[in-house]
Amino acid sequence: MSTLDASKQLQTTLDNTNLHILNARGQLKSHRFDNLDDLPAGEDALSDPAVVASDVAAQASFLRQLKFQYLEQKAKDKYVKTIVSDDAPLITASSNEELRLRNEEKKRVLKEAKAALGERQEDIRTLAPLVEEADYRKARSSTSLATTLSAQILDARLALTRLRQAHPHPRLTIATATSTLDDQVEQMQKMEDELQRLNSRMAERKERLKREMTEMERMRSIEKERLAELKLMGKEAGEEEDPRVGGLYDWFVSSLSVHRTLFSLKSTHVESENELRLTYMINPPPGSASPEPNDLVLTLLFIPNTRQLVSVDVTLGGVELELGDVVDPRVQANDISGLVWTVLALARVLGPNGGMGD
Repeated sequence: MSTLDASKQLQTTLDNTNLHILNARGQLKSHRFDNLDDLPAGEDALSDPAVVASDVAAQASFLRQLKFQYLEQKAKDKYVKTIVSDDAPLITASSNEELRLRNEEKKRVLKEAKAALGERQEDIRTLAPLVEEADYRKARSSTSLATTLSAQILDARLALTRLRQAHPHPRLTIATATSTLDDQVEQMQKMEDELQRLNSRMAERKERLKREMTEMERMRSIEKERLAELKLMGKEAGEEEDPRVGGLYDWFVSSLSVHRTLFSLKSTHVESENELRLTYMINPPPGSASPEPNDLVLTLLFIPNTRQLVSVDVTLGGVELELGDVVDPRVQANDISGLVWTVLALARVLGPNGGMGD
């Protein structure tokens, strides 16, 4: 048989063989499955996931059959070409053995790959619900946070709009606020220095007042001695007028005026034989909320027909003060001048309602 006859015979064999590999694509597209015949046509026909999964499985099965037919026809074609070819390779037992070993190796690799794929799929089946739940929680928390933040942003915008409407231009800027703060700090420092200066002056005035009260007590004792001498001299002279009486009277009046000025004494009133009421004018301490002076009323009660002090009632600005720990030792010692000086000193540092000044 010549080569031409062999070629013609091969062509006849190929024509008679049922090979439709080129038409497989059109056949796949035109294929119709039995379980999908009742479904409506259109893009929404396979919207059900179960139907889609069934369709995919049927198509995969069809493709496997098509692949098997292709490989079978290809093997047949290769086998025919090998037979009719003049320079066909010699196939020996060693070649078959080598091919068998390669196939065994490929099968082993394929088996390992399938095992690894199975393990991976099992891991996916195990971890997928956990990941899905974690992602769901994360998405839900993110959604809740986004909703909360959106509401806060809206509230902030509304508040900002209200502030802009309530405070039109020019608004306070950071630079202006910083400058104002610096000015206020400087002003507060000046006021603190002024407060220290006033406290120092107050301490000096208290010391001066204490010295003047001591001097007044000394002058009062001298006055008593002079009055006693004057009375004695009047008796000896037969009630004749002493020319020194006028000077002593002027001295007593000036001393009384100095006393009223130093102690801000407004009035004295004898309520009864054993009750004396003294009213002083007390200026408020520095930094007090009330700039008006207050009246300090001292009500002194004595044992009748004696000069022994029994009790003292102190009222500042219409509010009765509880100064038992301060005045009781003075009352027991019958130290009237010390009592008055102590109460006045306390009243000058107390507020208008009996509290400490600011």
